[in-house]
Amino acid sequence: MKISREDVLRVAQLAHLELAPEEVEAYRGQLDEILSYIGKLQELDVSNVEPMALMDPMADAPHQAPRTSAGLDGAIAAAQAEPELRDDVVAPCSVADAVLAEAPDAAKPFFRVPKVIER
Repeated sequence: MKISREDVLRVAQLAHLELAPEEVEAYRGQLDEILSYIGKLQELDVSNVEPMALMDPMADAPHQAPRTSAGLDGAIAAAQAEPELRDDVVAPCSVADAVLAEAPDAAKPFFRVPKVIER
């Protein structure tokens, strides 16, 4: 898929980015490469591939035993088990006033930001 200069400018406009002319061409080339690669991936037959729910079961585990087949199976089982959840408890926010005091333009209890909807 070939991306046009106008496509890049439209995406930049939607993202509220101001691009220099040389940046437009650089991003056009990069986006074109990305979309070409995605096109190649779409050609793959993945109908028999089971969806993955967990990329690396050991990633969140604290330093434990090395990755043996038993260790990995245990980590997968632990990751698939129901997690222990705490009860939701409503509590007052003790830092809101301090955070709002540091904001350049706040109207309690909100942050005021420049209007960008009608660009």
